[in-house]
Amino acid sequence: MKALVLPILVPLSTAALLMLAPPRPLLQRWISLVGSILLLVSAIVIFVRVEAAGVQVLHVGGWAAPFGITIVADLLSAMLVVAVGVVGVAVTGVAFAGVDPRREAFGYHPLMQILLMGVAGAFLTGDLFNLYVWFEVMLVASFVLMALHRTGEQVEAAFKYVTINLVASSIFLTALGLLYGAAGTLNMADLARIWPTLRTPGTDAVLAVLFLIAFSIKAGLFPLFFWLPASYHTPPAAIGAAFAGLLTKVGVYALVRTFTLLFPDARVELFALLLAMSAATMAIGLVAAMSERDFRRILSFNLVGHIGYTTVSLALLTPAALAGAIFYVLHHIVVITNLFLVSGVLLRLRRTTDMARLGGLYRSQPLFAGLAMIPLFSLAGVPPLSGFLGKLAILNGTFAAGAYWLGGLVLAVGLLTLLSMARTWADGFWRPAGDARDMMAPGTPLLVAIAALSVVTLAMTIWAEPLFDLTSRSAEQLLRRDEYVRAVLGEGP
Repeated sequence: MKALVLPILVPLSTAALLMLAPPRPLLQRWISLVGSILLLVSAIVIFVRVEAAGVQVLHVGGWAAPFGITIVADLLSAMLVVAVGVVGVAVTGVAFAGVDPRREAFGYHPLMQILLMGVAGAFLTGDLFNLYVWFEVMLVASFVLMALHRTGEQVEAAFKYVTINLVASSIFLTALGLLYGAAGTLNMADLARIWPTLRTPGTDAVLAVLFLIAFSIKAGLFPLFFWLPASYHTPPAAIGAAFAGLLTKVGVYALVRTFTLLFPDARVELFALLLAMSAATMAIGLVAAMSERDFRRILSFNLVGHIGYTTVSLALLTPAALAGAIFYVLHHIVVITNLFLVSGVLLRLRRTTDMARLGGLYRSQPLFAGLAMIPLFSLAGVPPLSGFLGKLAILNGTFAAGAYWLGGLVLAVGLLTLLSMARTWADGFWRPAGDARDMMAPGTPLLVAIAALSVVTLAMTIWAEPLFDLTSRSAEQLLRRDEYVRAVLGEGP
C-alpha cells in the first residue's frame, strides 16, 4: 500500500516547501496548516484500509523484508498516526493566533513538520534501527524548537532535555548492536520469528533491560522522568502541546511494540520491574502535581503520572489491560495537547500561568472557561468523559488479571488527579480574580483549536464502545503477533 509513506512524505515535503517559500508569516502558516491537514487525511486513509483489510505493508524500493526498509501499519500504528494528524492540525492552526517573529524567522514551521514526520515514522517503521533513526529526527527537531529564541530558562531546559535523551539514544543504540550481533536482523517481524530460537536467558535479560531503560527515559517513567517536568513548561504553548501529546507516547509505543514482539515470555522479574516503575510513576507524578502552583508544571507532572497508567497495563500483558492502555493513550494524546493549548490562552489573558495570579476566568471569559472545562474534567476522570472510561478500562484490566492492589492504586491516583484538576479549576477559573485583569483577547485560532480537540474528546466519549472494540482488537493483534509477521514476511512466527 503506497499510501503508507504519505504520513512521512507529506510533512517532509511540507517542510521543504516552507524552506523554499518566501518568509512571509501568513504564507508560512497556511502552508504548514495545509500540510498537517494532508497528513491527517493520509492517516485516515491508512486507518480505513487497515480496518478493512488488516495489516498493511510497504517494502520501500521493492526490497522484501528483512533486507529492505519496511513500513508497517497495524491497528495500533494506524490509530496513533491519525492522532499525530489531529495534533498536527491543532498545533499548526494555533499559529494564526501569533508566533514570535524571531521563532518564525528561524524555522519554526518547518521544524514542526519535521517533528510530526519523526513521530509518524516511529509509529510506522517495521524495524528497530529505523525506530532509532526516527527517535533522532524527533530529538533534533524538538531540541531546536525548545531552544528557539534562547531565553535562559529555555536553554537550561533544552540542555537537560537533549542530554538525557542522548543518553537514552546511546543505550538504545547499544542494545541494537547487541541484538544485531546475536540475531543478524533488526526487522521486528523477523525478530519475532527467529528470536525465540536464538535467545539465551542471559542475552534476553540484558537486551530487555537495555530496551526498558532507553524507552523508559523516552516515555518519562520513574525514576527517569525528571527531565520532563524540568523542560515541557518552558517553550510556547503550541510547542509544549506537541511535545506533551506525542513525544512521550512514542516511548510508550516502543515499549509496547518491543515487549509484545520480542519479550512476551521474558522473566517475570522484568515485568515486575516494569510494574514497580509504572506504579511509582503514577503515584509520584500525581503527588508532585498536587504540590505545584503553576498550571503548566501541574500539567507536566500530570503527564508523568498518566504515563504510568499505560505502562502498568503493559506490565500485566493481558488483552483487557492492553486494550485499556491503548484507549487511554488515545484519550490522553487529545486531552493533554488541549490543556497545553489552554495554557497558551492563560498566557495571553494574564501573561502568566501561576495559579495565584489567575482566577475569575469563568466570569470574564465564559466561552473559554466552558471549553477548558471539557479537557480538565476529562483528565480528572469525571464521568462520563473519555478519561473516566479509559481509567475504568484500565481498572477492569487490573482486576481481570487479579492485581487488586494495583487496581486500588489506580483508584487512589485517579482521586489525586481529580483533586488536582478540581483545584486548578477552582483557582484558575472559579474564584474571584482580585485585581487581575485580562490583558488580551484569547485569540480565535486558539479557541477554535481547543474547541475542535474538545469535540474530539466528546466524540471519544459518545462512541467509546466502537473505539474500545478497536483497541481490544489491537491488543489481541499485538499479543498474537502472527498476523503482523505474516503480513511482513508471509509466514507465521
